Amino acid sequence: MGTATAQAASGTANPAGLRLLTSTGGVNTPPEGAPLMKFSFSNPEPSVEFAGLVFGFEAITFENNYGIDPALVSVERSDDRLVLTARGLTWAGGTRKRAGSLIATLERTPTGAIEWQVAATLDIPIKSVKTIVRGLPRGRISSSAGGWVDLGENEQVFEYPALMGGMATPLVAIEGRDQRVWGISALQSEVRPARFAFFPGADGYKVELLYEQAGWDRSNSVTTCRWRIAAATDFAGVARPHFDAVEKAWGIPKLRERTDAPDWVKHVALVLSLHGEHYTGYVFNDFARQLEILRWVAKQIDPKTVMVFLPGWDARYYWDYPKFEIGEAPGGEAAFRRLIVEWRKLGFRFGLMFGAVSANPLWSKFQTIADAQLRTIFGTAVPSDYVDWDGDRKGEPSMVFMNLAVKSWRDHLSGRISDMLTRYPIDAYFLDICGLWENNPDGDQLEGTRQLVEGVAAKHPGIIPVAEMSFDAQMGFIPMNHVPRYSLYPQASYEAVASFNHLSYPAPGRGSSGLHEIGFGHYRPVTLEQTQIPTITFVDDTFTKNRDVVMKDIATAKARFAARDRWT
Repeated sequence: MGTATAQAASGTANPAGLRLLTSTGGVNTPPEGAPLMKFSFSNPEPSVEFAGLVFGFEAITFENNYGIDPALVSVERSDDRLVLTARGLTWAGGTRKRAGSLIATLERTPTGAIEWQVAATLDIPIKSVKTIVRGLPRGRISSSAGGWVDLGENEQVFEYPALMGGMATPLVAIEGRDQRVWGISALQSEVRPARFAFFPGADGYKVELLYEQAGWDRSNSVTTCRWRIAAATDFAGVARPHFDAVEKAWGIPKLRERTDAPDWVKHVALVLSLHGEHYTGYVFNDFARQLEILRWVAKQIDPKTVMVFLPGWDARYYWDYPKFEIGEAPGGEAAFRRLIVEWRKLGFRFGLMFGAVSANPLWSKFQTIADAQLRTIFGTAVPSDYVDWDGDRKGEPSMVFMNLAVKSWRDHLSGRISDMLTRYPIDAYFLDICGLWENNPDGDQLEGTRQLVEGVAAKHPGIIPVAEMSFDAQMGFIPMNHVPRYSLYPQASYEAVASFNHLSYPAPGRGSSGLHEIGFGHYRPVTLEQTQIPTITFVDDTFTKNRDVVMKDIATAKARFAARDRWT
């Protein structure tokens, strides 16, 4: 599989065949680029060679870090299997001992991949279990099948599932100097945090792989997911087996075969994002203007092939979450009803935006859902302070994150969605930031989201959910996604779910992002080659000043649709 680094190979051996390495072995010390936080001493990392790589292991509780005691380790080997058993642990840099055990079982598969699991037990709850791998080459990195990046001398950690970092599936790849690609996968059947930390050295990376157990199910004994490392001649060679495992684990059907996606989802030529009321109260397009836009668009393209996505329909964007009631500034309920009735006559499909995880604690009824505020694994509130809503150049903590695993929030949100679906002929509901997943004490957000979707489907069959920034497990029960995934292996996304561009996708002209806090970006016209559904953002000047550009985009979207045999 590869050659261990010189530093790893030169570690002192003991009778069990361990390499008595330390945390600074094979790692640039001090770091030559941006560092990660770490111990300021050389922590022991007793390790064992297997299939050309070197593996070490640690158990981490809520109060300390524990390594394996090399004096109490036995190793059983065969050609394609190794079992390391530690019958005691150490802490404080190896100077103190503690009762506990750790068993790591490593196997080489018939395809040449290395797969392993680690089981650890202590007399107190374990937070996470770490595998330390040496012997992997330096090179470009791809996280979650995203574009290649060169870390240079920087240390870097990637986490799954992560909203901001965009890790939508637990796969990291390294392209070595010999052009071989190494894939590192966490093969999960339950969503749990998986972290991939990279520490450059002279000859290769030291990689730390962490599995964190469920925050709502603390245990003194933890068995990790199955990890896998495999090499291939190209990226597809490591991506294909990873996504095959993902598809099987989460029951992800092919889009063409999905029974939870009505036929119209499979034949969408264009999405229109019609922006309404901004956080500040500024209205980009009121309901009357939106109807005018749609009447014009209906003359350019068959409305039956167009989905209209409506953010900012519910008063001030975000500020008025989670009321989800029709805003007065864009025209009120009468104008909204007229808009829906008229575009239904025209034949458009319609998606309405809801916030899956955000609420304003100043809402008069907030105490009815207050128990659902999202917490970290330690029980502290997860701050929602990353957006500068008011222009003071600092994020406001005016909103709080909510947890769909908690019944009060799930009932409230599903109730508001159901109310709008009952009163109006709506085809889809958008779950803003549903890709946020935090390991917390109150329950699995994935399962909470699944319960919401299943509950809405039972009351309103044929109405689809749309995910924002989804991770792989959500693709099993949400057939449409707002943001495409896996740019280096896009078939894992577009063959599974329909996908269109984010609501912040720059509008024609100045590139306004509409309601979104990003402000302005560079407008990018629709192309014939794009895999995601063409999306046109309408802000305040799109219809009045940039209609000619919109016409060109619509024409290209029609040509793309025809070239794909009218397939999404």
